[in-house]
Amino acid sequence: MLIAATITTGLVAGLLFGFACAVMPGLSRVDDAAFVAVMQSINRRILNGAFLVCFAGAPLLTVASLVLEVVGDGHTWVPIAGAVLLTVVSYLITATVNVPLNNAVDSAGAMERSAARARFEGRWVRWNIARTLASTGAFGALVWALAVG
Repeated sequence: MLIAATITTGLVAGLLFGFACAVMPGLSRVDDAAFVAVMQSINRRILNGAFLVCFAGAPLLTVASLVLEVVGDGHTWVPIAGAVLLTVVSYLITATVNVPLNNAVDSAGAMERSAARARFEGRWVRWNIARTLASTGAFGALVWALAVG
């Protein structure tokens, strides 16, 4: 369970990191029409089976790992609990900031691309970095639990 939690959490953290390091810096260099079109395309394509298994699996597997650790009287419950907390932080940011911004940019028409980008880009990038840090911290905590377990 802990290995699966670590792998799925690492994949989610890596996806967010990829956006922070490559996707968004790359998109910062394109015009408004291309920026909005690419974000709209990503928003539609990201909701696929592989992503959803990892995105839903990471928190569920991490919580299940914590439960098994506590019930089993294990000694690595502290880093696993930290991973749960950091995962909750990352997913709250996603649900309250990034997804609503994605929805707003999805509804942008051709005439409003500049305004949509202006409302979206800076805020989305800042909060993506925050959720990337939280997810990476969760991954690190799970690696720690595996290493000492």
